[in-house]
Amino acid sequence: MKIVVLDGYTTTGEDLNWSEFEKLGDFVYYDRTAPDEVIARAKDADVVIDNKVLLGRDVLEKLPNLKYIGLLSTGFNVVDIDYARERSIPVCNIPDYSSKSVAQLTFALILELAMGVGAHSRSVADGAWTRNEDFCYRVQDIVELDGKTIGLIGYGNIAKQVEKIAKAVGMNVIAYKRSKSQDSSANIVNLDELYANSDIISLHCPINKDSEKMVNADSIARMKDGVWIINTARGGIVDEKAVRQGLDSGKIGGYGADVLSKEPPNASNPLLGAPRCYITPHIAWASREARGRLMKIALDNLKGFLSGKMQNRVC
Repeated sequence: MKIVVLDGYTTTGEDLNWSEFEKLGDFVYYDRTAPDEVIARAKDADVVIDNKVLLGRDVLEKLPNLKYIGLLSTGFNVVDIDYARERSIPVCNIPDYSSKSVAQLTFALILELAMGVGAHSRSVADGAWTRNEDFCYRVQDIVELDGKTIGLIGYGNIAKQVEKIAKAVGMNVIAYKRSKSQDSSANIVNLDELYANSDIISLHCPINKDSEKMVNADSIARMKDGVWIINTARGGIVDEKAVRQGLDSGKIGGYGADVLSKEPPNASNPLLGAPRCYITPHIAWASREARGRLMKIALDNLKGFLSGKMQNRVC
């Protein structure tokens, strides 16, 4: 059996390895694979392990030996699921491996907006404190989170971890979810209520036809003046031009994101250099602990396929 990893570097980096996968077959590893390299590299593969390389119908139909696709992510929009189903190629993903790490970064962005730790630290490093007449100074307003309302769009595992942290610092939590399933622990509201009542809106929903650019000029207009928006979900959930306009006008008081609509972004992305905007390079999932869990689940997924006891199958 030939196993091909198309883009493993962001998962393992320099501190994890593929040794357990190597024991399962003829193992071929690539740090990265460009779109025009996929077919040549995977044409003889029985198993493809993939993170962000697009596996559309045009690619999959040229991989005649392919019997299994193992994803290194929770999302599976990089694969043409309909075609994989036609070919009876199982696709398995990695659910709930990074919820605590993503929630942690969500609050790191919120706390940066609230406290300005980075801006204050830079000002001290630049000598502002040594030149100051007073024992303290502020380079931005300091905001106490106690009593503020955070609205969670999406109420899955990550949002529930964010809720725990929010409640621990005294915040009120409301949430919106598309599913009608009951959850007695959540204060579930409709979107208009969430927009109208949230001091902070945090996005935790998947990207699909319903959520694409759901944060746009119209929805921003329905939010509180000065609202903070946090996006650790997917860049395409927001209309980045509308967010930039909101930041420029002051309608949006702050924006924190770990994701952009195109990654890596173009230099022309409207959020780069925007005021009161903090962007990290898609690192929320990337703690060593979370990546270790990801690798274990990916290995278990593959072993499950080989033993006929599949888990985490999305098609």
